[in-house]
Amino acid sequence: MFPILSVTLFVPLAGALLIMVIPSEDVKTIRRVGVAFAFATLVLAAIIWIGVMQWGAGEMRYEENYPWIPAFNIHFHLGVDGLSAPMVFLTTLLTTLSLFYSARTIEERVKEYYWLFLVMETSLLGAFLSLDLVMFYVFWEIQLLPMFLLIGVWGGEKRLYAARKFFIYAMVGSVVMLLAIIGVYLQTGTFNIIEAAAAQPFYGNFTWAGIAFWAFFVAFAIRTPSVPFHTWLPDAHTEAPTAGSVILSGVLLQVGAYGLIRVALPLFPEQFQYFVWDAPVIPVIGVASIVYGAMVCMAQWDLKRLIAYSSVAHLGYVTLGVCAAAGSFGLLDTPMNLNAAVSGLNGAAFQMFSHGVITGGLFFLAGMLYERTQTRDLGDFGGLARQIPHYYGITLVIAFAALGLPGLAGFWGEFFVFRGTVHAMPIVAFAGILGILFIAVCMLWKILQHLFLGELDEEKWSGLTDVAWWEKLTLWPLVLIIVFLGLYPAPLLDSFNAAMTTLLQTLP
Repeated sequence: MFPILSVTLFVPLAGALLIMVIPSEDVKTIRRVGVAFAFATLVLAAIIWIGVMQWGAGEMRYEENYPWIPAFNIHFHLGVDGLSAPMVFLTTLLTTLSLFYSARTIEERVKEYYWLFLVMETSLLGAFLSLDLVMFYVFWEIQLLPMFLLIGVWGGEKRLYAARKFFIYAMVGSVVMLLAIIGVYLQTGTFNIIEAAAAQPFYGNFTWAGIAFWAFFVAFAIRTPSVPFHTWLPDAHTEAPTAGSVILSGVLLQVGAYGLIRVALPLFPEQFQYFVWDAPVIPVIGVASIVYGAMVCMAQWDLKRLIAYSSVAHLGYVTLGVCAAAGSFGLLDTPMNLNAAVSGLNGAAFQMFSHGVITGGLFFLAGMLYERTQTRDLGDFGGLARQIPHYYGITLVIAFAALGLPGLAGFWGEFFVFRGTVHAMPIVAFAGILGILFIAVCMLWKILQHLFLGELDEEKWSGLTDVAWWEKLTLWPLVLIIVFLGLYPAPLLDSFNAAMTTLLQTLP
């Protein structure tokens, strides 16, 4: 069988290697090569997703398994199902759009920028495709260096502080996760994620299983990011270049959420359930992320910082969705409980995908405005609706999607999360609704009103230009996906539903 997963994984790396031999002065060729290799990877990702849907999204497809370090039973093991295929597509889509956008906004060290972006794409794809814990960890770690450099070299005035803070937080989570991975191997004799889950690591020893569970959970919660592990995110987003913020929020954060579903829940369902029901720490973290993130979002005047805190709130729904599934562990023999658990996980996964598309669009919009005005202070604007009508229209669609308006992609993830959570934890679900209200206020009042309504400052903004053709080409794919999934979410939900049903049915 043609190794399409390996090819998809290493096409961006091949592009990075080719860029290395192109002279730094040949900026046009570097940009063209970067975009071309990213687009080729996008095409392969689309083919993979179509194939997964045709052959059944509930099982691992296109699986590749080769011995990597046989002495320690470490394998180069790839696979894709209905959960990972959409995330692979999202990664390649946002990378392609980011490099296309950067071709007209990045002027310094273009060679290094494109090289780092393609290396990061390979590392992100590797995390979504890996079925070996060591391999997953290797790709998880590789992601840190390109993002650290993207922030530290091409970021804003406080870029070095933001880059260091990001790296330190991420490394703390990585170290504790590495210890947990070693513990799982010593207990099960395998690094295979599926086999280790079936073997139930630390079975009969709840204390050590709980310690290992929290090691994984903290690593994923830092990356997601959940309160109180979120404080690195606003600084990183504020200082990162536009495309760096798009990939950070659209994909890098989703890797942490993906880890909760792919790794933490299958390996430690009993411990997950305990900290959902008996000692409900995790639902509190989810609700705190939603409510706190949304409330702090309302207090921000820096546009990028506002979007960053909205990400904290939106990804809190992912935590709630996983909690709905974990809380039903051991009770899945009844159709109602199974339906609620699957709904929660479907909502969590849909929220991951839609959040990537929506916040990707928001950060592109923020970057386009900053390129023209050199400010992100919402208090400086007003009355821009007539001055830049196309920009206004696109912002309306994406902002309404962010607040969860029915008919747009942001609605369905939250809907299915609440569908699962209401059945398992009605009080938690009610508390989570507050986040929707605060986010709606934030999008309508802070963004739409302060940017577009009121009187235009003619002295400042009369010369402001609307979005150019290449900016439209960057934004319109995201707008089309937001509208399409809002009106017809079935294709994406079918993909997630098959994978989530299988995952829950195979829990030990």
